[in-house]
Amino acid sequence: MNDYDRTFFEFLLPMVNKQRKELIESVLQKRTRYITVVLEDIFQSHNASAVLRTCDCLGIQDVHIIENRNSYEVNPDVELGAAQWLTLKRYQEEENNTRNAIRTLKEKGYRIIATSPHVEDIPLEKFDVSKGKAAFLFGTEMQGLSKKALELADEYVKIPMIGFTESFNISVSAALILHHVNLRLRSSDIQWMMDVSEKEEIRYHWLKNSVNNITLIERGFKKRFGY
Repeated sequence: MNDYDRTFFEFLLPMVNKQRKELIESVLQKRTRYITVVLEDIFQSHNASAVLRTCDCLGIQDVHIIENRNSYEVNPDVELGAAQWLTLKRYQEEENNTRNAIRTLKEKGYRIIATSPHVEDIPLEKFDVSKGKAAFLFGTEMQGLSKKALELADEYVKIPMIGFTESFNISVSAALILHHVNLRLRSSDIQWMMDVSEKEEIRYHWLKNSVNNITLIERGFKKRFGY
């Protein structure tokens, strides 16, 4: 955080009750960026919004949203406020945003895991969480992940199924995969927690989200203190 953010953070602290502060700290200690989620060109807002809710419930902080043909709008009736506690990164500036998103994630040390049937796929239970940070890519209901996403992926996982239906919908797939991997991660000795600076930044945003009329309050703060 910069000096302004720290000063404004201290200004806001008395406006948030003790219970909310304690909840923020409790949730923050369980947040992770070791696992992250990438949604490619999802056009069904209810399914994508359900994924946001799953991420918040499982303590996964970041969701990357690729918008090539389709723009994603959060469905408040489904995500139930989860989006305000997550860090959402949208990729929408280029003709092929998939390439940009995957390049950015690889630069941050993530393995790119395609959740799609593939000749080299492995069953979910054999996924090795210890090999390093993992970004799980989910595609559209009808078409799945794009050719480019499959081409640039490092690994491929599938959820074994024993029924007639060929696939789960995206929100169910995400919940099953993330719960399984998340459970194994948190029962391991892997360092999955965020560092001090990451927690500081998120704590600040969560505190702001806990204050009513924050836009008006911040405007008045800047005017009063000359920012």
